[in-house]
Amino acid sequence: MRRLAIIIPLIILSIGVLAQGPVKIETPNYSFTHFERNRLQYPGDSLAMERFFNKLDTLFFTGQGHVSIMHIGGSHVQAGTFSQQMRDNLLNIYPGITAGRGLIFPFMKTNTPASYCISRTGEWEYERNAVPFSSRLGLAGAAVTTSDTAASFSIVTREKAPRDITPVFDFNFVKILGYGDMIPVVHFKNDTLIGTYNEEESSFTFILPEYTDSLYVDFNHVAGTFTVTGVYLDNGMPGITYHGIGINGAKVESYLSCLDLERDLRLVNPDLVIFGIGINDAAADTFTKEKFISDYDALIEIIHRVSPDCALLFVTNNDSYKKVSRRKYEANTNGLIAQQAFMELGAKHNGAVWDFFDIMGGLKSMKRWQDNDIAQKDKVHFTASGYMLIGDLLYNALMDRYMEHLRYKNK
Repeated sequence: MRRLAIIIPLIILSIGVLAQGPVKIETPNYSFTHFERNRLQYPGDSLAMERFFNKLDTLFFTGQGHVSIMHIGGSHVQAGTFSQQMRDNLLNIYPGITAGRGLIFPFMKTNTPASYCISRTGEWEYERNAVPFSSRLGLAGAAVTTSDTAASFSIVTREKAPRDITPVFDFNFVKILGYGDMIPVVHFKNDTLIGTYNEEESSFTFILPEYTDSLYVDFNHVAGTFTVTGVYLDNGMPGITYHGIGINGAKVESYLSCLDLERDLRLVNPDLVIFGIGINDAAADTFTKEKFISDYDALIEIIHRVSPDCALLFVTNNDSYKKVSRRKYEANTNGLIAQQAFMELGAKHNGAVWDFFDIMGGLKSMKRWQDNDIAQKDKVHFTASGYMLIGDLLYNALMDRYMEHLRYKNK
């Protein structure tokens, strides 16, 4: 029934649905910005992005197919507001195109994205790829480990906004990525479900008897340990899955250090990768364009081994400041170097570039964003309203280009 509910309106309304196009952005007159330059640039060719747009066409106009988008970065992505705004905008193009929530991580003792809630019992240790770690990490870039036989965790995939205006991420298919002596067990209503182990994926797969938005996991009470490196939630429906992969403090090399990165990428199999890694790289005094590009080259090589036809979208760093004393900040001119590096990466790998550094106002514009309550006092991060604005801007730039694609196809 849900499949028919998606297909019939899409066939009837087709272009009329998508004529909504970009979202309207209500902002004061931010004279320090360059919102008029809000567009995607193609330093190379756009063939990969056209393939991605063709997949969107199939989904929007026939109700068939699945589109996987992976947004990867540091704290800007882990916080979830930026990626959630992108996700919600894409999924509200037409109600009903929500596929599974995709790859998430049960963050503990740190901030969790607002699009799902985590609770836990027992003792857990948290590790992430941005600092020295001992666990074997995957694409999510983090791990939580327990040796507590009474440990458990639960996930609820409800956004904190009212459900009648936000996507609902129901699922009936669960993969728990991880390893150890203990075995994860899923409790569903009055049933206890035992997963199927896949050694190649290092995962336990659970098929639930019906759709739900909640998951409760504990273990088989055998002495030992278990390390969780990710949870994959799916529903088998056509639609868009938007994976937000972010770790506070992560650099490009942080993800390269994750041994199971390529393994987990095969699970996500992205059609579009939005790269938002770079603000932490450029914060270092030793930052160089050459190493930054080299690290990205290595990451892209891994992604293309898994998804050779996927489109790449590079997001340039936001402007930022460095704290040089208790009350003194200096503009981080590495943002200019990173901006140039992203343009070169776009040309080298035929990716699109969204030049947010320029759009937000360029060097020293972060202070103006802070003065207008859309950036935080650290002059690196944004407020919730700032991240929502950024999400709307990127979505509009993507949709503008998609509407051009539609106009060209319908000539």
